[in-house]
Amino acid sequence: MDFWQRYRAIDARDPRFDGQFFTAVRSTGIYCRPSCPARTPKAANVTFYETSAAAHEAGYRACKRCLPEAVPGTPAWNVRQDVAGRAMRLINDGVINRDGVAGLAARLGFSPRQLNRILGQELGAGPLSLARAARAQTARTLLVSTSMKLADVAFAAGFSSVRQFNETIAEVFAVTPTALRQTSRHPATAGGTTALTLGLPFRPPFDPGIFSFLAVRAIPGIEEGTPTSYARTLRLPHGDARFRVEYDGGARGRPLTLTVGAVDLRDLPALLSRVRRLFDLDADPEAIDGALAADPRLATSVAQAPGMRMPGALDPQELLVRAMVGQQITVAAARTALTQLSAAGSPTAAPGEGLDRLFPTPAQIAAAGHLLRGPRRRIESLVHAATAMADGRLEFGYGDDVAGLGAKLLPLPGVGPWTVGYVAMRVLGAPDIFLANDAAVRNGIRALDNGNSANGNSVLSPDFRESSPWRSYATMHLWRAAARPALTTNAPAKGMP
Repeated sequence: MDFWQRYRAIDARDPRFDGQFFTAVRSTGIYCRPSCPARTPKAANVTFYETSAAAHEAGYRACKRCLPEAVPGTPAWNVRQDVAGRAMRLINDGVINRDGVAGLAARLGFSPRQLNRILGQELGAGPLSLARAARAQTARTLLVSTSMKLADVAFAAGFSSVRQFNETIAEVFAVTPTALRQTSRHPATAGGTTALTLGLPFRPPFDPGIFSFLAVRAIPGIEEGTPTSYARTLRLPHGDARFRVEYDGGARGRPLTLTVGAVDLRDLPALLSRVRRLFDLDADPEAIDGALAADPRLATSVAQAPGMRMPGALDPQELLVRAMVGQQITVAAARTALTQLSAAGSPTAAPGEGLDRLFPTPAQIAAAGHLLRGPRRRIESLVHAATAMADGRLEFGYGDDVAGLGAKLLPLPGVGPWTVGYVAMRVLGAPDIFLANDAAVRNGIRALDNGNSANGNSVLSPDFRESSPWRSYATMHLWRAAARPALTTNAPAKGMP
């Protein structure tokens, strides 16, 4: 977007752009979200920034009226596969908190100096400033949503000291942490180091079908799902965690809530980031649906399920295992195989709600080939991949791009373009993947044809290029269409592990 497109968006107070850019006003020294209800500033006084960190660096403080930090994140970090987008995915996952700028730079293949220069040019702020803004956002969420002690909030958000926390909150929000807590529009929940309940902001509309997607793939003892809730255990850098996400379409203000049953507070930023990725909460559904609805094959499905989300991945290595197990078999068969494999996992240190195990590590999977059933070559391929991940020869994650991911995964036995595309969709959030050889995709195309071929629309491309750059979401609609007859006829739907 150019300057005047953004200016028209703030003049219209359009909430669709909240979190996608920030408006700084020189005459007031504050920055706002695009939908801020304050009077539209003169264009001569306005500067637009890609990130709140860039506004902080320029000396602006957050608006107390519109709370620009209380919005979904920008969808650009999944759309962009450049260094800036990859870096932001890792920063949001807490890599700088754990490994510092040097660790982030090493994962991206640059020196710290090069990375500082690139992010400064692309985003207006260096990695430390971007991480600091992410900490401030996490801290604000905890302050207004929980009754956690201020010291606990400081360390949970990733600050190294309470003093640093106090100084950052005062600089970014121009208030003390206590005063910021008093601005809460919702009552704080009883909180501490073991149980928190937080609202999860998102851009509407939101289709809860993602809960059903996760529920039919849930592994007993590790996951539990219903059409409106999802819970699971998870291994994080500092310990085990357990959480539940629930959706109440009739609730005002906070229809989507996250309850953290157990977590090491140092892992809370990573957990929040991964839950948001799992439910695709930073997406711009109106832009996506607008593009997909222009294709007559998808128009009806988009109208029936506006705001469809693309499920992400809580653990990249786990997702690769699940994808390899699920190749060329039904969802039910893949779930059975993964349930058998889950016996290799360890008991969790944070059991509760019927969840008592963790998904097995690559090392545990490599040693548990006897638990797998199916063709010998498939089992050998899975054990080979697990061994490579366990000994460090295969490393991939949120900081990869699609091409780099393919270069790492395609040499593995038993991994082809379908597996790479599926992992790219769910781990990287890559929005423009089309799994042309997927059986469920082909079934979905037939189910949604609606006579288009007979009506002269045969010129529509078979790879749905008209829907680019949102073909991953087109794939979700096709999978949904393929699953509907399966629910009524008991016919298996393949290709959706």
